[in-house]
Amino acid sequence: MTYQPPTGGRDLFPVDVAQKRWIEDRIEAVFQRWSYQRIITSTVESMDTLMAGGAIQQSEVIELNSRGERLGLRPELTASIARAAVTRISNYPQRLYYHANVFRRSSTGSQGGQHEAYQAGVELLGASGSLADVEVLLIMADCLKALGLEHWHLLLSEASLTSSLLEPFPPGVRQQVKVAIANLDRVTLETLSLSNDLKALALNIMDLRGEPRSVLTKVSQLDLSAQQRQSVSSLKNLIDLLENTLENPPRLVLDLSLMQTFEYYTGVVFEAVVRTEHTCEVVGQGGRYDNLLSLFHPDHKSYPGVGFVLNGETLQQILQPHLPAVVAESEWLVVPINHSAAAAAITHAQTLRQTDTLTRVELSLDPSLPEDQLRQFATECKVANIAWVSAQGDVKVEKLTD
Repeated sequence: MTYQPPTGGRDLFPVDVAQKRWIEDRIEAVFQRWSYQRIITSTVESMDTLMAGGAIQQSEVIELNSRGERLGLRPELTASIARAAVTRISNYPQRLYYHANVFRRSSTGSQGGQHEAYQAGVELLGASGSLADVEVLLIMADCLKALGLEHWHLLLSEASLTSSLLEPFPPGVRQQVKVAIANLDRVTLETLSLSNDLKALALNIMDLRGEPRSVLTKVSQLDLSAQQRQSVSSLKNLIDLLENTLENPPRLVLDLSLMQTFEYYTGVVFEAVVRTEHTCEVVGQGGRYDNLLSLFHPDHKSYPGVGFVLNGETLQQILQPHLPAVVAESEWLVVPINHSAAAAAITHAQTLRQTDTLTRVELSLDPSLPEDQLRQFATECKVANIAWVSAQGDVKVEKLTD
């Protein structure tokens, strides 16, 4: 019998891990430069927590067998962090970041997506307004710059504005209209049972995307309420701040057809899209959620929040040509020249490892191997030095690389 990972799972071998760490290290350095602190939440959450924000369908959650309590593996981090923050944090704003694995039941079975994925992101809790939104967007831009990504653009939308524009549609058909607009499905919109005015409105909303100022002009020409005009003004302010603060800003696209599946978004929503040779890939997304924390607070006290997530697997695929192709090489191979030299070799290896800087030291475990074979092994593994150790503790150093 050959044992394989479960459907939707995969193993990460040393080179995979080295590439993953290369990405994570650069992202984490950006988070820390912005004074964000790492948070680690439970991998297992109650189903009530996972479903509270409307972020995911229950069918997508990987549920666990438990004694009476309904539990599941986290499919995303924002709800978990919101739950943790309102129970343990009393001072705001809070700047938090995470690197974590998430789990979601794949709809494509053994031929498609993974059940487990890796994400990194930030949550800025207790801060509202354009300045907080811009901070989060600038952090995401810094992350992509740190990874060396150049050909990317930023899609912006406003969840409350788009939702309010959909209010004229009858409740029974509103969700179909929303999905069709999000998928740019003009055929469905034209075939839905709608009045000519509502059909024209749906098609108009779907076409509200492009150069930000041009789109804002089109939106402003609609019959807007005072609240909708305030949302348009906030978008304009956000775009002005981005254009004035981003060094070599990416192409900005205002796209009111952009509708995140997460229902808890209340303000700005966004996606970072990277152009590759053959397609475009979404590498990150996020938005503002000003009502989510109140769902977990014992007194339903509300705190604003905004954040984003970067998709580890997608980034790893795009960056593949630039990622390390080998694991880190050892600086030393310590060889006992015979069986009697084993203790002295172990002691010398320990001494090498105890330097102030990270020194990778490998101990040869078979003193009977010929010197030529050990030298060939060290050369193939790109070990920098061999330390030949005698039983008396005498060390002969052989340098293999310059």
